[in-house]
Amino acid sequence: MKWSQTFIPTLKETPSDAEVESHKLMIRSGMIRKLSAGIYSYLPIGTKILNKVITIIREEMDRSGAIELSLPALQPLTLLERSGRIDAFGDDLLSMKDRHGKDVALSPTHEEVITDLVKYEVSSYKQLPLILYQIQTKFRDEARPRFGVLRSKEFLMKDAYSFDTDDDSLNNSYQKMYETYYRIFERCKLDFLAVEADTGAMGGDVSHEFMVPNENGEDVIIKCRSCDYSANREKAEPSPIESDDDVASGEIKEVSTPGMTTIKEVSSFLGVEPGKMVKTLIYAFDDKTVAVLVRGDHDVNEAKLSKVLASGEIALANENTVTGLTNAPVGFAGPIGLKTQIIADQAVTAMKNCIVGGNKADTHITNVNPERDFKIDRSADIRFVTENDRCPKCKSEIDVSNGIELGHVFKLGTRYSDSLGAKFLDKNGKERPIIMGSYGIGVNRILAATIEKSHDSNGIIWPLPLAPYEVLVVPINIKDETIMGTATKVYDELCDAGIDTLIDDRDQRPGFKFKDADLIGIPIRITVGKSFKESGELEIKLRSKDEVYSAKPENILTVIREHMDSLS
Repeated sequence: MKWSQTFIPTLKETPSDAEVESHKLMIRSGMIRKLSAGIYSYLPIGTKILNKVITIIREEMDRSGAIELSLPALQPLTLLERSGRIDAFGDDLLSMKDRHGKDVALSPTHEEVITDLVKYEVSSYKQLPLILYQIQTKFRDEARPRFGVLRSKEFLMKDAYSFDTDDDSLNNSYQKMYETYYRIFERCKLDFLAVEADTGAMGGDVSHEFMVPNENGEDVIIKCRSCDYSANREKAEPSPIESDDDVASGEIKEVSTPGMTTIKEVSSFLGVEPGKMVKTLIYAFDDKTVAVLVRGDHDVNEAKLSKVLASGEIALANENTVTGLTNAPVGFAGPIGLKTQIIADQAVTAMKNCIVGGNKADTHITNVNPERDFKIDRSADIRFVTENDRCPKCKSEIDVSNGIELGHVFKLGTRYSDSLGAKFLDKNGKERPIIMGSYGIGVNRILAATIEKSHDSNGIIWPLPLAPYEVLVVPINIKDETIMGTATKVYDELCDAGIDTLIDDRDQRPGFKFKDADLIGIPIRITVGKSFKESGELEIKLRSKDEVYSAKPENILTVIREHMDSLS
């Protein structure tokens, strides 16, 4: 491709609304342009890279035995009502009425649609197992789209769904997709990590996320320094904290804490660490209330709490409920004397002589001890892990870091087949629900995650498999017949050899061309310029290295192939 005949509108200045490097560089390199908040157009170079990612995904999914199809972007809301997921998506769901007054939604995901399809097409165990996949646009009305394509309203996903007769067959399908994801991300040259994850709104029992560690990621990864344990923040478990039985129990005492409603304020006023305090939070669920206790330096993990309460609908109680239950303003709730169920995190059960709210305005109580001074109805892991916790498997130190989620695999079980009536007849002629799995990859995110990992102050550094072009030929002076003639001959030879090559035939200054070359990040650059006229050799520069190599024009194909092999 000739640069003059393509469309790569690069920018020298960083867009004012771009927060992270991937967002900045995707715009500056001419990959994307913003249409409105969270909605982007992909320009030719961005489309080309997307298609390279899609090709890798499609090749590996086909290799796994999965079968590609294409599902509609619109779906009737009745499907989401039957699966019970309208509330789970909430305001993220983009819905409307068609001209006939029927409620439809732009698909946020396709579990319901694929289950409804299979329901009518699969009736016997002889048709299973089955894995179907698609590469399709999804829509979610993000309240706060940010970080470019990392959190957008419209995004491209590869989603696959497995259909099995029993748990053993599901395990095989799940493992097959797990291994397929490894091959996909390895071919994309990504440094990734598979971590245990919470199933969230998807439902099911088991799931793993595929994450790329990165400081700009919105997910949090917990990883043991010694063993293979790793999980995302929602799923991660702490090693149980042991109680210090040698500490004598003190006598409880009310203390005045005027106007102090936060852990930080009270701990500072009393001169104690936040870990010596207990937060008492009142939650509402299923027309009931519960008091939830966590240590002052810990936070409630509502995903875990929801599972403990066996309720998908939990929320902090409103002010009137809290006041009515505690007889105190918000900020002074405590467990002593509360007339409601009390669920405490395990760390609270190990505390001695802690400080709690006094259920009275401007009052806290010191030297409080669980069981002696208040009854715990249930103890469970209901908090987020912190960097001060230990690994639940080997009790070694852990690392807490940010990451970008690229893929998620779920064992759904019969979550959707039960609600939507997808059944099959087993070997004995008995009707049973189909057992399902779901497997997603954020295609756009692979581009952004790659850039976050691989860039410098000059621009993007693409790995060879994802690069918009593999080689860039730069003639320094297109008006010099010798230079331009040699550059064109080299370009033609590479193209004829099947190497994806771009020639910068623009009438621009050398510095201008080199800056654009570094910005868009093509892995190999061949310069035909002054040194060629002096020595007869072409200059070869790898975007990922500082070294400059040289080669005679007659050897260029062999040399370029050697460099490509080194980058593969």
